[in-house]
Amino acid sequence: MSDTLSTYRRAEGPVPERYWLWPLYGAGIEALGRDGEPIEVETPRCGPDQLLVRHDAVGLCFSDTKVIHAGGTHPRLTGRDLSAEPVVLGHEVAMTVMEVGENLRDRFRPGERYIIQADIYYRGVGLAYGYALQGGLSQYNVVGPEVLNGDEGCYLLPVRPETGYAQAALTEPWACVGASYDIAYRAGWLGGGAVLIVAGPGAVGATGVGAIGVGATGVGATGVGATGVGATGRSPLRLGDPYAGGQAPSVVVTVGVVGPLAEELAARAERDGFRLVALPASGPSPQPSPRSTGDRVQGEGAGAILAAAGVEAFDDVVLLGADAATYEAFEPLAGRGGVINLVGDAALVERAQVDVGRLHYDNLSLTGTSGAVIAAAYEPVRTQLVPGGRAAFLGAAGPMGQMHVQRALQAQEGPGLLVATDLVPERLAVIGLKYAQLITARRDRTEVVLRTPDGGSAQAFNEGLMGLTGGAGYDDIVVLAPSAGVIAGAVPMLARGGVMNIFAGLARGTKAPIDLRRVVCDGVRFTGTSGSAIHDLRNMLDAAESGRLDPNLSVAAVSGMRDAKKGIEGVMSQTFPGKIVIYPQILDFPLTPLAELAASLPAVYALLGPQESWTNEAEAQFLKEML
Repeated sequence: MSDTLSTYRRAEGPVPERYWLWPLYGAGIEALGRDGEPIEVETPRCGPDQLLVRHDAVGLCFSDTKVIHAGGTHPRLTGRDLSAEPVVLGHEVAMTVMEVGENLRDRFRPGERYIIQADIYYRGVGLAYGYALQGGLSQYNVVGPEVLNGDEGCYLLPVRPETGYAQAALTEPWACVGASYDIAYRAGWLGGGAVLIVAGPGAVGATGVGAIGVGATGVGATGVGATGVGATGRSPLRLGDPYAGGQAPSVVVTVGVVGPLAEELAARAERDGFRLVALPASGPSPQPSPRSTGDRVQGEGAGAILAAAGVEAFDDVVLLGADAATYEAFEPLAGRGGVINLVGDAALVERAQVDVGRLHYDNLSLTGTSGAVIAAAYEPVRTQLVPGGRAAFLGAAGPMGQMHVQRALQAQEGPGLLVATDLVPERLAVIGLKYAQLITARRDRTEVVLRTPDGGSAQAFNEGLMGLTGGAGYDDIVVLAPSAGVIAGAVPMLARGGVMNIFAGLARGTKAPIDLRRVVCDGVRFTGTSGSAIHDLRNMLDAAESGRLDPNLSVAAVSGMRDAKKGIEGVMSQTFPGKIVIYPQILDFPLTPLAELAASLPAVYALLGPQESWTNEAEAQFLKEML
């Protein structure tokens, strides 16, 4: 190791008086930096409760481009005047401590290496790194109590000295991938929460909304069937155990619920101590028209329901015999992390417009049952891929899609059929090349198929994908293309009990037409996450440092600080089949695909791994030559 690199790794070199960074002054790529260049500013010195850190590597993320497009209207920056207080992007960061404030010298030492959990909460306020807090597209930064003493403790995780800088930085996007498979959904009503129960058109019969039809022929007017729920019969609705053995909610609001279920709720309220508010169904007729339920709660109606509960949103929304309009009207009343429980499919004759953006960003959960017991819908939601099952990754050629595919290939018990799709054959072919060794190692256990539409229609393409399963459908579909159309088209391809992981972030309010009978009758479920937590990041760092996972395989190109803007433009245009890693301490190295290092840095290229993959050894040589 050269003296320069050794000194760098030990953080023994002097801190410069000035450093470079990329501020974003508003919306649009033209607002990044000044005249298309980074700016140079005075290097701060840390206070007694702060650290001065050096940014060693930062991965560029598609989320960075969302901030650039939105500017100050981005949800994490609402109300911030970027022209006066610009944001510095970069949340996939590896860093080294350079200076330690006097009050922190028992906790930190110069030369220690860390990665940072990007989602930071301090005194209840979200202050994400690379958003509210200055991020990795700066050579240096000062971090203080927000990071070191946040609501979840310290948001810095220590990194071993031998771990690569890019390898460490890219554990952050890998943590987001891992988090999408480790979601813990509730198995019952939220203890101490707020519940809304609504009787929809399919819950109305001669005996009131205490009975529900679940058969294919809908609700008749012959009374409650004595033999339970059949093709044409009805069974009285019951709660079952919606608490899942836990605490009762604090308040339950019902709309139009009468009969045996109303009586049971009243008895439960008296026994368990929750507040029960019973609101009547309004409208000229006790038998609403198929679209009238939605009309009842628009505008002031929704506000009145929330006011009756004394909440801003409901933790659980139970829709009895809902039609599409009922779902669309009441979906907005479910809060973040809420569960919408669909009981009975009789009225679900149309596809409902589902806010798929909320499934992703708000962790909204859809459950359902075709029976008459409300609690039956609260079965645990499977989030891991089915071992030996059929899995499809739609839009898999991008950096995050490749990570999902790599995770499946490296899983101890991966899928038996792995299908990866993309619109562009050249982009998709990278998966076959980059992961050739992994694919070969699994050839006796996993069939890998790469598919593109090749100019055909979406319907024909999806039919071809279904054909690969013999018509059985997929146990798991991971949607990596930010397209409501892709989501809607993929729902029919799910097998009974199938799970769709909506990983691509679509804006809240993005609707997709979905046949909710699949949720009620076939046990189909949707999962979605945004970001990750500290334990997710720690798990991925452990996996990387133990050799169970190689984040370096995700790297497609490297760059110095000055070409970071070109790197972001490359993310926007999807030019590179993988991650772009910026090395902030190297100012002038141009944005370069790994394959092209053969011409510019042959000694670095010689240390690349199979299929021209980035390695810690290549990175070390790169730093030796460029620092």
